[in-house]
Amino acid sequence: MHPMLHTAVRASREAARVILMYYSQLDRLDITSKGRNDFVSQADVEAERAILEVLTRAYPDHGVMAEESGTKAGGEYTWVVDPLDGTTNFLHGFPMFGISIAAMKGATVEHGVVYDPLRDEMFTASRGEGAQLNGKRIRVSKTRQLAPALLGTGFPFREFAQVKPWLRSFEQLLPKTAGIRRAGAAAIDLAYVAAGRLDGFWELGLKPWDIAAGALLIREAGGLVTDFDGGQDFVSSGNVVAANPNLLEDLRKVIQRAFE
Repeated sequence: MHPMLHTAVRASREAARVILMYYSQLDRLDITSKGRNDFVSQADVEAERAILEVLTRAYPDHGVMAEESGTKAGGEYTWVVDPLDGTTNFLHGFPMFGISIAAMKGATVEHGVVYDPLRDEMFTASRGEGAQLNGKRIRVSKTRQLAPALLGTGFPFREFAQVKPWLRSFEQLLPKTAGIRRAGAAAIDLAYVAAGRLDGFWELGLKPWDIAAGALLIREAGGLVTDFDGGQDFVSSGNVVAANPNLLEDLRKVIQRAFE
């Protein structure tokens, strides 16, 4: 395992200790709102602090782009950090949330970790080295058609102007597939595509820390990730379509038409 990836794994485990401690005492958490349907708790803040302590001790010259504490310019690498993806789930005791950490060199994601602390599932990848779940190689599914495919998605819970086109995409895909799931933690959804648990995924309005690590996992597991028009601007646009190579274009075209 690359030293930077090993550091990210260590940082995610430190964050997990904080998150699981608070998960057992949710009624005592201080919660504030960053905006409509966008919450932050002590768990988010302290988990991010734990991550950054590990990362900055190991790599003090690197930059940081973190959900709660913002961006700090640095050297050739930038750590992209979501200490608790799925905060609303976490605050309700809904057991689907995770930690996402990626290391970017310029615009290229070099290393990524998505960690589900409740299931102790550590998804890891380094560019060109494949993707693993708890140290075992993972691959995207081999499903060839939409009809037997299980898809994941996320509701446009911030961008309400996009609800109607998103509903069109849902209405068109639901009868074409075996089912659609909405778990509420995009980083976990992307990791599930990498592991073949979901055949594809789409969501709009995501942030770089939601996407970076999961997109690397999918690519290293043999899958594809694009934005809605087939380009590679999904980290900045926040609009993501991901699937195995057999399904990506069929899925993307349905979504693109719905949003035109």
